[in-house]
Amino acid sequence: MTLRHSSRRQFIKQTGLAGSGFLLLTPFSWAKRPLAPATPLHNIPAEKNLDPKWVRSLYERGRPGTYYKSRNELKYIGMPAGGLHAGTVYLGGDGRLWLWGIYNDDREGVDPKTVLWNDGTREVPVRNRDGANYVEPTIADNKRVLAQGFAVMVKTGKDTLIKELKEGDWEEIRFEATYPVATIHYSDPGFPLAVVVKAGGIFIPLDAENSSLPCTIYSIQLKNNTHQRLQAYVTGWLENGAQKITAKDGEGRKENTVIRDERSVSIYSVFKAEQEDVRRRRDAGSTCLTYIGTDATANTNAHPWTLTTALFAKTNERPSTGDATEKLVGSITTLSAIEPGKTAELNFVISWHFNHPLQKLNKLKEVSSGNGYYFGAKYKNAAEVSAYVAAHFKQLHSQTLLWHQTWYDSTLPWWFLERTLLNTGTLATANTYRFANGRFWAWEGVNACEGTCTHVWQYAQAMGRLFPELERDARQRTDLGIAMSADGGIIFRAEYEGRPAIDGQAGTILRIYREHQMSKDDSFLKNNWEQIRKATRFMLAQDKNGDGLTDTPMENTLDAVWEGEIAWIAGLCIAAAKAAQRMAEEMNDQAFAALCSDYVQKGCRNMEQHLFNGEYFIHRPDPVQGRKKLGSYNTCHIDQVYGQSWAFQAGLGRLWDQHKTLSALRALWKYNFAPDVGPYIQTHTGGRPYALAGEGGMIMNTNPKNEPRPYGDNVTWQLGYFHECMSGFEHQVASHMMAEGMTDEALVLTRAIHDRYHAAKRNPFNEIECSDHYARAMASYGTFITACGFEYHGPHGYIRFAPKWNAANFKAPFTAAEGWGRYEQSAKGEKCIHTITVSYGKIVLRTLSFANTTGKTVAVTAGNKNIPAKLSRNKTDVIIELQDTATIASGQSLIISIT
Repeated sequence: MTLRHSSRRQFIKQTGLAGSGFLLLTPFSWAKRPLAPATPLHNIPAEKNLDPKWVRSLYERGRPGTYYKSRNELKYIGMPAGGLHAGTVYLGGDGRLWLWGIYNDDREGVDPKTVLWNDGTREVPVRNRDGANYVEPTIADNKRVLAQGFAVMVKTGKDTLIKELKEGDWEEIRFEATYPVATIHYSDPGFPLAVVVKAGGIFIPLDAENSSLPCTIYSIQLKNNTHQRLQAYVTGWLENGAQKITAKDGEGRKENTVIRDERSVSIYSVFKAEQEDVRRRRDAGSTCLTYIGTDATANTNAHPWTLTTALFAKTNERPSTGDATEKLVGSITTLSAIEPGKTAELNFVISWHFNHPLQKLNKLKEVSSGNGYYFGAKYKNAAEVSAYVAAHFKQLHSQTLLWHQTWYDSTLPWWFLERTLLNTGTLATANTYRFANGRFWAWEGVNACEGTCTHVWQYAQAMGRLFPELERDARQRTDLGIAMSADGGIIFRAEYEGRPAIDGQAGTILRIYREHQMSKDDSFLKNNWEQIRKATRFMLAQDKNGDGLTDTPMENTLDAVWEGEIAWIAGLCIAAAKAAQRMAEEMNDQAFAALCSDYVQKGCRNMEQHLFNGEYFIHRPDPVQGRKKLGSYNTCHIDQVYGQSWAFQAGLGRLWDQHKTLSALRALWKYNFAPDVGPYIQTHTGGRPYALAGEGGMIMNTNPKNEPRPYGDNVTWQLGYFHECMSGFEHQVASHMMAEGMTDEALVLTRAIHDRYHAAKRNPFNEIECSDHYARAMASYGTFITACGFEYHGPHGYIRFAPKWNAANFKAPFTAAEGWGRYEQSAKGEKCIHTITVSYGKIVLRTLSFANTTGKTVAVTAGNKNIPAKLSRNKTDVIIELQDTATIASGQSLIISIT
């Protein structure tokens, strides 16, 4: 059943979407507790009783997701606002920065704590990695480590009005949650200026270097709403953040210094320490406040102060010092004369530089060498960072805003674009690092579960599309290098483990193929082919009986070693073998391609014959062990067709039977998705609280047959995972449903996650699993990929689009190996027009493919130049072959008209 708008009535009837409405209100715990002795009955309703109008509304373009002071929706907001791998600095709902997780703190999560939560049977402790920050979200006002902010003063006749850009000073504040740049509106009927702030880090896809700068940009716009000329002052301030955490009196002095050049005015903040051990502490470094421009005054010692005219008028550009524990604040003030109806724009940069990696990671040679982080190798201190940004401000800021505009200038719903991109902010937190030698490294969640874990990070689709150079380096340097065993096994935590994980092994092979596709040529594939073959052979060897279904007990992402033939693991290996086959064909390694092809054919055939129970795919027990150990067996598991989901991400096409796959996805919808998970988690205890009563979600693993001992005879603590809603897995299923045409279900599931992270309840930018900003949640980008029906192969010059709805009027962004831009598809009379516009870099194309298109003749133009092309068709697509390879540069469009 294809669930498009044309079949919505049938869909509502068959799946029970009619009813009073989808309850997505507002959190669940686990700590290796004893499991309930009896097997509870399956209690997820097959009829979802969703309001059809609500479901239809999910397709609407809508408006940017906006949170309001008047609705008490600002206190939890924390948008990662710095560069990639530069620590965690949050932009709060009222525009102030908070958390300041830049001091190389090794505590787990953004707010280490244990809370108590009632799981329906009793009150249990919940640690950070178990969902503490989901149950009791961190509040911005409790984590303001550094004094920082902006204030505006306006003189109107005899009156002087002053307001700080914070929640308490304005009648209304609106926060538009559009990562990577948020827009904050401040309004008050008694204030003559409309104030709008655009803030965030520098974020330019395909430019990992500039996107990794440890800084935040503030662009402050002041609009004169009166009929008279106004004198408006803006003051920004920042506390000296050097040695903020560890310094003690007598160990040194804080110092603020003014730096002026032809582009900017800065206050540079350091800590002058005599002892070497003090200079080596984790918070030894510098901060800097910079104004882009020269028409500003500075005050190196602006604290203590109150919001009076003195704050704006006082100037002290001599260096100021303070005791180690004293708060030393510097400020910069600008004056603008604004004509009636006109707007002034003022730009500030806040930068930091703390180049001391966590000592708990000393096992990494990048840490033990003492060379520090990538930004530390590029810049000596925060002042150098700010100077670089000031020198290139127009380019860096405009390209960030260009990406922001390109991403959101789409026919896709605002909420959908927000949820599928914002998890990328994980890269701009202390969850990830880039060391001085350029190596990318990460936790699973902030400071939890080390080693860029293969079986977690292989779900994340965002970085491979937005910053492919980082993923290529991680594959080559770590997975095929440091982590590669002699037998081809990829140690799933590299230096922090000694064994591979089977799902991580397969997922890494798939990522290698994706990284090849996101390259401009085949050098990455050629340079690593022998290691890729080796890794693939190891994976193929885990099929002991030769039926194409891996059956070797090995670690998986659910932290257990399962026995038997497991649909989701076997299917993932089949998809990886298909990817290896494609790579072998490109390398003209026909023997290896044939080996992989044989594995794929046998595996698909046996998946269908032996692992499909007539409704969904299962786990066939080991013939010797039986169901003695933990497993999913005849239950309905969230990842059961994950291999096919990955295949769509990598353009591998259909693997096994489509009807059986659709049946499995419908079973997940029927048995695992709950509009309100409350009744389920109250009876199925032992899981962690990643969705709570009143919230919707897809349960990891359910027992719809109500079998006794469904998960094995001797279950272990990992069974708790089965009763949870982990958003990374949910995003994976949503992306697969989208690819298969189950658009209603895909959007409902994605929206369920989106609403669980509404700002009224918790931080919208922090999807939590095992600690904060969990990497697996970046699977959300995959749902965007499948909504566009996007495929790409850079070395082949191939691109494809197949919008899943609104094909007659569709627009969405895309990224390629060397450039990014937007794709538009429209129908005009008998013509279907496809336009690829490059906004940044360039894109090289030879073959284009489009679904939802009819026609027999084609005309291709770029600028005023006609490009000879040939049109052909397959079962689903129109295929356009250009006579010669075309290079479309920034600002140019390729237009394909099919009649």
